[in-house]
Order: sequence, then structure tokens, then C-alpha cells
Amino acid sequence: MLHSTWQQGLHQAVEAKEGIPITPPSETMASLSFQRFFRCYPRLAGVSGTAMEAAEEFWQIYHLVVLAIPTHRPCRRTYSPPRYLSNLEEKWSAVLAEIERVHATGQPILVGTRSIAASEELSARLHAQGLPHHLLNAARNQEEALIISKAGQPGQITLATNMAGRGTDIALGEGVTGLGGLHVIATEMHESGRIDRQLFGRAARQGDPGSASLFVSLEDDLMRRYLPGPVVGALRRQPHPSPWLVRQAFSHAQKTAERLAYRQRKNVLENDRWLDENLSFSNKDSVL
Repeated sequence: MLHSTWQQGLHQAVEAKEGIPITPPSETMASLSFQRFFRCYPRLAGVSGTAMEAAEEFWQIYHLVVLAIPTHRPCRRTYSPPRYLSNLEEKWSAVLAEIERVHATGQPILVGTRSIAASEELSARLHAQGLPHHLLNAARNQEEALIISKAGQPGQITLATNMAGRGTDIALGEGVTGLGGLHVIATEMHESGRIDRQLFGRAARQGDPGSASLFVSLEDDLMRRYLPGPVVGALRRQPHPSPWLVRQAFSHAQKTAERLAYRQRKNVLENDRWLDENLSFSNKDSVL
């Protein structure tokens, strides 16, 4: 069975502390970036519902053109206005109220969280309110596909982190179409807007109805990491900040994160090119 290990002696240190046999340290013989790996293929293609947003990057790194293909059936997804809250407590209270409201109608709910800790926090609040639900995260990965496939059944509440159950189709149960289809709740904006839209894309598939809503707070990780502290402080000091200003602040934080991530990927690509040009034994023709 394959298993992962910590590097730089950390794994052996933990083994020594726990009093178990110490395994030999692993040694990295070679490394390969994702950009270099994919560019080794003579033919490269892919399909993604959010590829158009990264069309420029696909061209610059892989020389791939992105083409938009019309949906097989018209999209019937509806969006509620985003809810911007001051702190985490207000956000979780608003999310819980939204779950209770939608659950009372019998409409199935899929709640997306960014981290395991956030999913556990919301799960505890749902338990306290007596709301039955399924929890999927990296800590509970068994039977993920089976659980997520039933997320479209009437009255079902499912909590999932980003990766939990991905690739599994959520079929709507009997009578759910008349209730409005699957309702998706995002509890935080991600560093990439594509991930947010992939979560919303779990609802209203193949012409089915569906709805989506977003809840974020000024204490979210995205805001703390990518928005200047004085800006966050100014927004908190205002009793009723302008909705436009708050929306722009969240958008700025996400775009800043996307730019930094893109710059990191470009640096990896430049490093690959430097290796090709400066290592005399490198086969330059092996990489496009």
C-alpha cells in the first residue's frame, strides 16, 4: 500500500518519539514541475467548465487555445446575492439560518467549506440544532462517492471540503426538481475564483434546476492574507459599509491571490527554461 512520509528527518523524528522502528529516510533523486511534465506530451488537451477564465495562461505556458463549447442544455442555476459579514460568528450564524430555511422546504443542500476545521465547526453547529447531515472531508474519505451521489435526495444536507467527492455526479431525487433542485452554499471565497465556480457548478447540471449562495466574512483566511490590514480595519469600523465597497474589497483580495499564484507558476516555468539553457546534458528538444 502506498503511503506518504514527511521529509528532512521529520518522519524519523516522530517515529523515534513514538518508540516504533525507524524507517530509512527517503531521498529525492529527481524532480519535475507540473508545467514541464505536461509539456513533455506531444499532444495535450483537456476539458474544463472554467478553462476560459485561464485562457491566457494556457496559451502562454502550453500554447493551447481555449474554445468555448455551448452547454448541452440551457443552464437553470439561480444565484442569491452574496452575503458579506463582519466576523466568523456572524457568518456561521447566517449560514446556519440559510440551511435551516432551505432544509424546511425539503430542498437538498450541499455546503462547501475550504478546510477540514471549517467543516467540523459547521457540523458541530448542525448537530447542536438537531439537523442530520453527512460530513465529507479529507479526514473521512471512505465511501465519499456513495455519500456525495446521494446529496441530491430530498431533505439531504451534505458538508464537503473542496476535494471531497469530486468527479461524482449528483443526481436529483424524486420530486427535487419541483423543489428547485440542489442548493449549493459556499462558506468562503477561495484563492482562485475558478474553485468557487466549480463548487457552484455542482448544482443545475444537464438542464436541471439549482441554486447557489455565497457567505463570506472579513475574518476569512482570504481577507487576512491578501487584503491590507488598514483596509480591513476601515471596513470593520464602518457600521454600514457600502455594499459596492465591500464587494470590491473581496474581489481585490481574490484577484491578488490569483496574481500571486500565477506569478509562482510563471517562475517555475522560467526555472525550467533556465535549466534547459544552462545544463549542457539537457535535451532541449524534449520539452516544447
